[in-house]
Order: sequence, then C-alpha cells, then structure tokens
Amino acid sequence: MALQSANITVMVAAARKASRKLKRDFGELENLQVSKKGPADFVTTADLTAERKIFEELSHARPGYGFLMEEKGVVEGTDPSHRWIVDPLDGTTNFMHAIPHFAISIALEREGTLVAALVYNPITDEMFTAERGQGAWLNDRRLRVSARKDLGQSVIATGLPFMGQPNHEVELAELRAVMTKTAGVRRFGAASLDLAYLAAGRFDGYWEHALKPWDIAAGILIVREAGGFVSDLAGRDLMLKTGDILTANEPLHRPLQELLRGARKGSQGVDNL
Repeated sequence: MALQSANITVMVAAARKASRKLKRDFGELENLQVSKKGPADFVTTADLTAERKIFEELSHARPGYGFLMEEKGVVEGTDPSHRWIVDPLDGTTNFMHAIPHFAISIALEREGTLVAALVYNPITDEMFTAERGQGAWLNDRRLRVSARKDLGQSVIATGLPFMGQPNHEVELAELRAVMTKTAGVRRFGAASLDLAYLAAGRFDGYWEHALKPWDIAAGILIVREAGGFVSDLAGRDLMLKTGDILTANEPLHRPLQELLRGARKGSQGVDNL
C-alpha cells in the first residue's frame, strides 16, 4: 500500500478490529442470532458488534466527527465539517448464507466532499483504499479501471431488487438490454465490492438503484481515484441523494447510460430518472 495518511491508518485499524468477530461468526453461522428487519433484510449480532467496534475506534481516533451508520443512523458530532459514513457489513445476505463475499465500508466526508475511503473483505483480506487526489489501492497495488472501449467485450455488474422492493419490471428491462449488448452481467450482492472490483478493472461497468449512502460512499471515491466515471443514472453527481449509481471508464460510461435509459423508456413509456 502507498504511504498511509493518518486517516487511512485509523480506518484500516478500525476495519481490522471489526473484522475479527465477523470472521469468527462466519465460521459458525448456525450459532448466529438473527432478527428480521424487513423482507429479505436481516441484521445479525455480527452487524451490530462490528458497527459498535468501528464507532468506538473512529470516535477515539477522531473525537467530534459525526457519523452516518447503517444500524445506528445519524450521530451528530461537535465537528460539523467531518462525517464518517459506515456500513459494518455490506452483503449481509451473502454472509448469512456462508458466501465469502461481503465487506466493511468506511468513507470520510469533509465539508460534504468524500476525502478518504476503505472497502475491506475480511475473508479474502483484500483492502481497497483511496484518498482524494492520491489514487486508489488494493493492498500495495495501485488500481486503474479497465481500458475496454467496447460494450460487447465488457462485463457489467449490477444489483437487482429482492422481495419487498419495487420496480422489478423496470430493472428487468434494464437487465435484458445490458445482457444483449455485453459479454456478461454479474450480480454479487455487495455494492461496495462491486465498486471496488470496478476500480480494480475486474468489472467494466456497474449500475444499481435505490442504494443507501453507506452502500456506495467509499466505493465512489475508490472508483474515481482509479480513473472511473461515477454518476447517477441521469448523469448527475447526486448518487448519495438519489441512491442510483452508474459507473464505468470514460469510453463506456455514456454508452451504458444511453442503453439503460432506452430500456427504461421502453418499459415505462417515459424516462423518469
């Protein structure tokens, strides 16, 4: 990894400490205590323990910074210019099914601008980090998005709505359009890792709807620092507000955006994004 700043050092330490119980619980899934928050949306003791550990570590290292966390919600800090955005376990459904594809996601905002980011998969020990203006890294390797220019040769990642979520027909229309124009579509179930994988050149594009800020904040900065383009589906820089995201390298971003827009028009008669 590149020479770490103080912020990245703090974030890495918090993620590694929080990951210890995640790794232990992952090996003993039958013993997890699970409560159901909503359709296909579970919270485990592992989520809560990891979030508490991250909160403690970051609060100790940076007193006064605020938080936006998946379970705890908004925690106002005495320093209004800084905020941590944290998902302690992105990919909970994967975790619950013993699929080793989940991550801790931590981003730091300064005056509303993303300035530092981390996405960490404890099972693979892949630590993706980035700082504004300093590039993106996977452990000690510098990251760059893929150089592909042809959608027909590209692999695109996405997320699809599950039970209890709306817009299945619209998103199926988008999926059908992308499937017919690309080398393949992948659905892995952890938005933070989808973005990190795109930054590493493993995916060539990614889109998804109705995400929360903690799902994508860290990944947005990692992709941008790896040279990728990130917008919402209308091409605006409003991903954290709209919850919709589209990202790819420069040659593929607009063609993918137009393909998705056409699919929405065909399914709805209008483009409402």
